[in-house]
Amino acid sequence: MSLLQGVHALPQEYRQLSVKEMTQRIWTIKEKSGAKLFIPGHHYQRDEVIQFADVTGDSLQLAQLCAANTEARHIVFCGVHFMAETADMLTTNDQHVYLPDMRAGCSMADMATIHQTEQAWISLQQLFGDTLLPLTYVNSTAAIKKFTGYHGGACLTSSNAKQMMQWALAKKQRLFFLPDQHLGRNTAFELGIPLHAMAIWDPLAKKLIYEGELDKIVIILWQGHCSVHEGFTLQNIATQRQEDHAINIIVHPECSHEVVQAADFSGSTKYIIDTIKNSAVGSAWAIGTEMNLVKRLIATYSDRKIVSLNATMCPCLTMNRIDLPHLLWQLESILADAGHNQITVDDATKKDAILSLDRMLATR
Repeated sequence: MSLLQGVHALPQEYRQLSVKEMTQRIWTIKEKSGAKLFIPGHHYQRDEVIQFADVTGDSLQLAQLCAANTEARHIVFCGVHFMAETADMLTTNDQHVYLPDMRAGCSMADMATIHQTEQAWISLQQLFGDTLLPLTYVNSTAAIKKFTGYHGGACLTSSNAKQMMQWALAKKQRLFFLPDQHLGRNTAFELGIPLHAMAIWDPLAKKLIYEGELDKIVIILWQGHCSVHEGFTLQNIATQRQEDHAINIIVHPECSHEVVQAADFSGSTKYIIDTIKNSAVGSAWAIGTEMNLVKRLIATYSDRKIVSLNATMCPCLTMNRIDLPHLLWQLESILADAGHNQITVDDATKKDAILSLDRMLATR
């Protein structure tokens, strides 16, 4: 588990500052702190926060950049809780990782608790014996990463999910995939595993949901999802195609299986960014991913027609927790040696969780 240190509530004085004053104070702190301060920013962050990021990227990429930056003493992670946990696990004890707003969690990661996972593992072992290997998306808690590391499994990202599934299936007959059922289903299907060979573990009902024969099941999917990506629908695709027959539909594999199958392209956040970057001037795109990133792509590539696949979609609420007041408060507390909102993963958790991460990083 990770330990949360310090106060969590934003002092009222920060709510009363103007955007101009907060912006100036943050730039001053960055200049004064130099290389000792490192601010990684996830692609889904607000523009007002991203402007101060030293690097931008997806969750694992940012954690690796934190680990590579041995000069930084203070890492202010502009993302969500599980990302800061991973950064803490991959950095040294002399480096301190902070999350400007402790409410910045991930609904998907929260859908799989370690208690539920351990209960599920016992039940699945009774059903399938020693034929299972656990895999977890990096969008999971440090405790879940520890669980997979301890049981011989590994982490994966949306970029290398296919590769990691192949790695795991070479070791065991079946996979237990946490916590995003959609990424697991879409990846397994891409590998040629039929839907009837996949089952869902319902952690609330504590039962396995499946059709067909039990002994033919290859993939057990945790019943979890991304609240943002699950919001894109077949109707959204139909509407976009009706409005523009030439439009390209590109979605993240955290979307439902039906949406991924109906889209023209699907892939990780990096894949989406690179595809838009390399697309032809004048081409048309409807993107099924988080709204802050879509808006940034629209602004960056104004010579293309880019829209959100669902125009009414809200940005990720937990990603949006981090704003200028929280960022400034975090930075000024570091200067004052207060060090609140520090994320610290205990050594016992870190040991096996790093095994899970290392197995992924070692797989090429």
